[in-house]
Amino acid sequence: MTTTSLNARADAGSPAGAAAPVVRDGARRRTSRRSRRRIVVDAILVVSALVWLIPVYWMVNSSLQSESDLLSSPPHVLPLHPRFEAYASVLHDSAFWSAMGMSLATALVTVVVTTTASFLAALAISRFRFLGRKALIIAILVVQMIPAEALFISQYRMLDAWSLLNSVAGLSLLYIGGVLPFVIWMMRGFVDGIPADLEQAAMIDGCSRVGAFIRVTLPLLAPGLVSTSVFSFLHSWNEYTLALIILSKNSAVTLPIWLQSFQQGLRDTDWAGVMAGSTLIAVPVIILFALVQTRMADSMVSGAVKG
Repeated sequence: MTTTSLNARADAGSPAGAAAPVVRDGARRRTSRRSRRRIVVDAILVVSALVWLIPVYWMVNSSLQSESDLLSSPPHVLPLHPRFEAYASVLHDSAFWSAMGMSLATALVTVVVTTTASFLAALAISRFRFLGRKALIIAILVVQMIPAEALFISQYRMLDAWSLLNSVAGLSLLYIGGVLPFVIWMMRGFVDGIPADLEQAAMIDGCSRVGAFIRVTLPLLAPGLVSTSVFSFLHSWNEYTLALIILSKNSAVTLPIWLQSFQQGLRDTDWAGVMAGSTLIAVPVIILFALVQTRMADSMVSGAVKG
């Protein structure tokens, strides 16, 4: 009998050798419990996601039904005879494309200006100490507390005096002013979460201050820039009340205002057209979120700093 087999038998007969199967069984039980908990959590998340998707499904389902099916009682959960006439009517409507162009232009201007301004403002507030810094922070918080409805009259008169009514520039200006305080505060949280020591370490290694910021801090701020951009886009894309006040021409409307064209009276509304238009309006938002998820993951990986 070899020495190895004798040692193996000795280990098996020892208390440590007897405890090894018990340890393995305990590890298996813990793994099994974690797997069951994971399954329960995943099931809850899937059910919650399905509940949130019910309004979206109902919107798409209603856009594929005829007027009689929409007004039937009980309503049809599934479209019995799917109809695409509502989508064809929307896509062949020149007013839809005009409103789409104005909404996109307004959203792009708002996103570019607010993202750039909030980034620079948050960087200044977080990284530099200057006279009036605390007063500026308090002013940002106070501005967010002002009800938007309290500013409608003054905003209208201001744009009227500047001849900016019914224009992309005028509407974008109001959207920028409305969303900028919040995105500055949001961006400041991202900047505060990045230690300034990283930039100082890069400067010790030979980078200039600007080079250290571009190579170290800016990649780490990519998720924050994406988040503020998405918030600004959604604010300008879905906003209705302010656009209703500022835009009075039929040739200059955004998509939420354009949806009013399907309502001819209190009882005469093309609900299939409303649902088809709403579905098409939601498509750019869905595409944006699909791109954002990938970009945010890539940004977090590319911004990693080795210790």
